[in-house]
Amino acid sequence: MTAPNPATQPKAFLEYLYQAAVQRALPLHNTAAFLPPPPKGRTIVLGAGKAGGSMAQAVEALWPADAPLEGLVVTRYHHIPPRPAGLRQRIEIVEASHPVPDAAGLAAAQRILALTQGLTADDLVLCLISGGGSALLTLPAEGLSLEDKQGINKALLNSGANIGEMNCVRKHLSRIKGGRLAAACAPARVITLTISDVPGDDPSIIASGPTVADASSCADALAILKRYNIDVPPAVRADLEKGALETPKPGDAAFEGHEVHMIATPQQSLEAAAAAARAAGLQAHILSDEMEGESREVGKVHAAMARAVAGKGQPFSRPCVILSGGETTVTVRPLQPGDAKGRGGRAGEFCLGLALALQGQEGVYALAADTDGIDGIEDNAGAYVAPDTLQRAMAQGMKIDRFLDRNDAYGYFAALGDLVSPGPTHTNVNDFRALLIL
Repeated sequence: MTAPNPATQPKAFLEYLYQAAVQRALPLHNTAAFLPPPPKGRTIVLGAGKAGGSMAQAVEALWPADAPLEGLVVTRYHHIPPRPAGLRQRIEIVEASHPVPDAAGLAAAQRILALTQGLTADDLVLCLISGGGSALLTLPAEGLSLEDKQGINKALLNSGANIGEMNCVRKHLSRIKGGRLAAACAPARVITLTISDVPGDDPSIIASGPTVADASSCADALAILKRYNIDVPPAVRADLEKGALETPKPGDAAFEGHEVHMIATPQQSLEAAAAAARAAGLQAHILSDEMEGESREVGKVHAAMARAVAGKGQPFSRPCVILSGGETTVTVRPLQPGDAKGRGGRAGEFCLGLALALQGQEGVYALAADTDGIDGIEDNAGAYVAPDTLQRAMAQGMKIDRFLDRNDAYGYFAALGDLVSPGPTHTNVNDFRALLIL
């Protein structure tokens, strides 16, 4: 595909960069190098995450047609990609809820854990892990109900906790995460193929590390619950205090001989977008693939840099593209009397903060979107910001600070026709942000 002209089609050009980032992270492009030869015994595929359907199809396409292959993978509702013509299905793919778990995810986790029974040293377990697996692969610890887990998940999502903190709690309140799935596969050989959606690409954090040893502790989980004032049932709190819900640790014999391979990362996708920008004749600069913090505040920081480039030629000269990734957070504000509940996710809230701080800066355009195609729980991936964003909104009587107050990025950008809505992408390497400065 030819790149749109950034000077005359800035929105289309930024969407082109987003698609370049997404394409780089698709499993079919990245899996072959990490697949071992078929084992003497069975090959079982187990997995969870937003990229689970496309990862399973990649394995089916690349695995020898005459070699046995079976298994079960759970992905988010509506995230199973169309099956390519002629590709025989050998791995079952089921759907469940994200970001709050549901009964379908519970049933899938129970079935996945059951598939580990009876494995031998001659067998191979391929674990396909991607972002979103924490909610999709839900098997509450003893003393916790599904309803308890749903409430804790919602509280974590609204608290402003970062992904590492959230997944530390999730590991210790689970019977399958935090390395427990891999331990259940013994004595089979376990190879984990993972797509990173977390800052730092730590496999023990991605999907709460179901196949990776966990260095965090029950005490860490308790501290996080206290920090964000999140309640758990008294019996579960007591188990955490006693260390009864501890996870398998590094050095545990259960992980001996296991392999973990990162098949796609946020940095690789940012580099793909940068290469696409440079091929179109623009300088491209990657700030970081590990940015965290409140989405609106990260937006303000990006705006300050864009204004400096546009007005002073520092720290970069224009025209250029500035790229970043990572996982920001949104702290949901209490509604004021008469306010309708807001809609939106991390990418949209970043765009609100960015637009407010840019104040219509001439020559600055931006797009922020989640690489899985869904921003939070909405039907968009993110939003687009232009120099006339605030002006067009004010013409409709929309004050941006009111939308920020109630976390309503979706409502703001939908009214402007500036939502970015590609649909599910069948991969997930977290937030993608691109600023075009002309």
